[in-house]
Amino acid sequence: MPEYLTYVWRPVPGKRHAFPVAATKLDAEETATAYCGAEVEAAKLHDLNEIAWILEPTCMDCWKHLTDNPPAAASRP
Repeated sequence: MPEYLTYVWRPVPGKRHAFPVAATKLDAEETATAYCGAEVEAAKLHDLNEIAWILEPTCMDCWKHLTDNPPAAASRP
């Protein structure tokens, strides 16, 4: 069975954070929590442009959390 990641990286104002995939399915007014604990409006996970990907540095706390605690890849049904 093919496997896929259970997290995504998203540039939000300040840094490029890692979020569980479920965060991308939240309603716009809900709060999404990154692996480092940062909270952002879910709407900001979808308001992306190429410049944000270039300008926002990677959150090293998210990076460290994922390297220390790698989430298991999920299998598609």
